[in-house]
Amino acid sequence: MRIAPIIENSPFARIARVVLKSRSVAMVLGGTIHLSGATKEEFMRDPRWVAHEMCHIRQYQQYGRVGFLRRYLRDWLRYGYYNIPFEAEARLAGDQEAHLYANGRPVPSRAHSHKGAGEA
Repeated sequence: MRIAPIIENSPFARIARVVLKSRSVAMVLGGTIHLSGATKEEFMRDPRWVAHEMCHIRQYQQYGRVGFLRRYLRDWLRYGYYNIPFEAEARLAGDQEAHLYANGRPVPSRAHSHKGAGEA
């Protein structure tokens, strides 16, 4: 399965990491995945995380840059980060689609996958 381009040490992801108070962050801007606090290799080893971000890529494609960002920010203010509908959909994709990005390896349990902001 084709993965979107990945930028390590992204200043945009670094800002998100500070705002979210997270150890590591992956975020999607347009058709690119931006990382901070994780290498491309670490990201790619977690098929749930990859599936989550690829869901955001599809959301961007469906709603467009402005439409996606408008909805995302509006819903963050309404519901808080963890309950943004786009995030809920991406968490579900992480669970249901991880096998697509596991490259034949077993999919690790959720407990052994990346913890996003608001997840214990």
